[in-house]
Amino acid sequence: MSRVALVTGGSRGIGLGIARKLAEAGINLAINGVREETSVREALEELKGYGVRVEYLQGNIASSEDRKAIVEGLLAKFGKIDILVNNAGVAPRTRSDIFDITEEDYDHLMEINQKGTFFLTQAIAKWMADLKTTNPDSEISIVNITSISSTVASTTRASYCMSKSALSMLSKVLAVKMAEYDIPVYEIRPGVIETDMIEKVREKYHEGVKNGMTLERRMGVPEDIGKVVAALVKGDLPYSTGQVICVDGGMTISRM
Repeated sequence: MSRVALVTGGSRGIGLGIARKLAEAGINLAINGVREETSVREALEELKGYGVRVEYLQGNIASSEDRKAIVEGLLAKFGKIDILVNNAGVAPRTRSDIFDITEEDYDHLMEINQKGTFFLTQAIAKWMADLKTTNPDSEISIVNITSISSTVASTTRASYCMSKSALSMLSKVLAVKMAEYDIPVYEIRPGVIETDMIEKVREKYHEGVKNGMTLERRMGVPEDIGKVVAALVKGDLPYSTGQVICVDGGMTISRM
């Protein structure tokens, strides 16, 4: 039976790039997003073109009711889950100095990036543990998409950096816990990737790349992340649970 992957935030940007590469690998997809299904139909049809089953599970992971509906939808539509890709997340509403971040903006970002991801993962990880116990030969894994911002500080995106560093620790803790069930957990830290999330600072990043911000002289694209996720869930990086992979064009390498 083909494996099933849930990709949160999978209808656009990095999430869609991941979904494409998983579909190419023959993995059935549950795509989560907050938009109405009619708004993401083009992306869903594209993914179905790879010959895999694709279902859309609308919901905001910041909502406990929506998280419950996502898990119940997975159970009703597929009856199992083999791969969880925690990709959903938001950028700050405004790039404010750390002295100027409002409590409202802080809560909005943390509810999605940190709290929502944690409790959705908690529910699905329990289910995965049960599935693995019942079927020890099943290939189950978790991949968390964080950011180089988990270790690279930005005074105008403090809450975003904090949310990503929290997910980095979640990856470590999960790797320890899920090892009890022989389920690997990985963390991928993208660098500057061409998506609508960077729209307001796109020119700044393009200029930075030209001036050597990255070792590879280009911006990343969503499929760069997708290829790494596909390799991980196919078992192409064995004996490596808990590892962090920076897909950033060499941006975070210390240089003299």
